[in-house]
Amino acid sequence: MIMAFWRRFLPAIILSALLTTHALAAERVRWNMQSTYSASLVQLGTLGKRLEDRIKAVSGGKFRIKFHEPGALVPPLETFDAVAAGAVEAGWSTPGYWAGKEPALQLFASVPFGPGAGEYLAWYYFGGGRQMFEEIYARHNIHGLVCGLIAPEASGWFREEINGIEDLRGKKMRFFGLGAQVLEKLGVSTQLLAGGDIFPALELGTIDATEFSMPAIDLDLGFYQAAKHYYFPGWHQQSTFFELMINKQAWEALSDTQRAQIETVCGDSVREGLAEGEYIQFAALQSLREKGVQIHRWPPEILTALSDAWDEVAAEQSAADPDFKRVWESLQAFRANYKEWRALGYLD
Repeated sequence: MIMAFWRRFLPAIILSALLTTHALAAERVRWNMQSTYSASLVQLGTLGKRLEDRIKAVSGGKFRIKFHEPGALVPPLETFDAVAAGAVEAGWSTPGYWAGKEPALQLFASVPFGPGAGEYLAWYYFGGGRQMFEEIYARHNIHGLVCGLIAPEASGWFREEINGIEDLRGKKMRFFGLGAQVLEKLGVSTQLLAGGDIFPALELGTIDATEFSMPAIDLDLGFYQAAKHYYFPGWHQQSTFFELMINKQAWEALSDTQRAQIETVCGDSVREGLAEGEYIQFAALQSLREKGVQIHRWPPEILTALSDAWDEVAAEQSAADPDFKRVWESLQAFRANYKEWRALGYLD
């Protein structure tokens, strides 16, 4: 009788076990993520590394994303192409790095004289920004997700004090994104250097000045050892988005639950980045002062000159690239409407 039972039901039991094993395997996702920032770099890298832990936690270990240090799988600035081709499933970066691919992506990283965090998020999520962001990335076989946001940056370390526009002319400066084009209008020679290459260049005098990020991050990188004049506000980056780029086929292969897990983790990363970024700056500023750094605020005439130069750059970029024009006009229209709410709802 027992043998008859097994002969009758064993095939069904085996089939059920195989189907269960297959289903469990299908639920398990293992991705590689190439980062453009070191895991040890405050916020810029730590927010990316945090994704590794959070996606594991919310999925009960079924979904894992392996963080890889810059250059571990591909060179940092080749991350876009690697994700597009499916050589890696994901990349951690900021959209501003991909200006050579799509100039409009710079407007999803940071905008000179642009919005603060609340306004930027409102435009992105509810003002049409997200739809354009995803559409632009989709052309390159990438699903783009905003996955982090940080507070305003500083606008530069200088070896010499800057007292007027004439002191900027002829300076060699490391600078990021659209702000670099603004400074070029004022006679500054700019170049984009990776984080690890900045300090040696500043120390050796290869460059006269640099910007990189906010005080807590700049402190860790030791710029104060080579330059003592630190300038605010960060007119070029009042808030900065970071991204998780995902290969489109990898994204589409996920279940609805798995996609929701990634989106939830990225939303939490935005909260973490903004809150932490606002918290860690005052201790860093105090430490920098103790190290002999002179902290300056740009005078109105220099900020006006920078703003005027930005208007020129935005017009030139809009004329040169239809997508830049479309995204810029969307952001400008949103900000024009938001202006009344800001004036009424917030203290100066």
